[in-house]
Amino acid sequence: MCSKTLYIWVRLIAATMTYKNIPDARTVTELQHRIAEFDDAIAYKKLFTHFFLPLKSFSFAIIKSGQVAEEVVSDVFMEIWARRKRLLEIDNLQMYMYVSVRNASLRKLQQSKKIATLPLDDLKVDFTSPDPDAVTNLVTHELHEKIMAAIDQLPQQCKIIFKLAKEDRLKYKEISQILNISVKTIDNQLAIALKKIASVLQVPLKSTHRK
Repeated sequence: MCSKTLYIWVRLIAATMTYKNIPDARTVTELQHRIAEFDDAIAYKKLFTHFFLPLKSFSFAIIKSGQVAEEVVSDVFMEIWARRKRLLEIDNLQMYMYVSVRNASLRKLQQSKKIATLPLDDLKVDFTSPDPDAVTNLVTHELHEKIMAAIDQLPQQCKIIFKLAKEDRLKYKEISQILNISVKTIDNQLAIALKKIASVLQVPLKSTHRK
């Protein structure tokens, strides 16, 4: 795909997307290899459709503008295609995308507000429709709406960590690098989140284990 065609495709698809479940690490690695080794546009489109909305939601939490968040994520994906021949140099593509979106979002903030760090307590987290399997792992699918209502009551730092861990399926070490916080902080915040959710639902929840 040429740059102009890619730009048009990215913006058109972004405007009409619905949430896709986050693929496992093996699938992401397979897509990464297909893009890098074979210029596989189909693999690139699959990567885009799986990650665009979660990344846009993450960017929106930082910059609080849907339009700018869409531009940030679109630029990151265009950069991935432009540098696809070096894509195999990246050990963890999913974390690379989140870090790239974080950095690009912070640059946007720096341009407008001169903010140099990621203000976790000020993040506005917008949850997409989560993976039903992830919901089932907490309690039961029938309690989906109550869970989402409980999540909405969490403090902002709890909420963004909970989103990245439970909805976007990032590992604790990955979240630690993305948000520049310790794994212990993540562990503690998730424990707080699950305790609050359990209190609202009045049901026992499975305990979390460090990943």
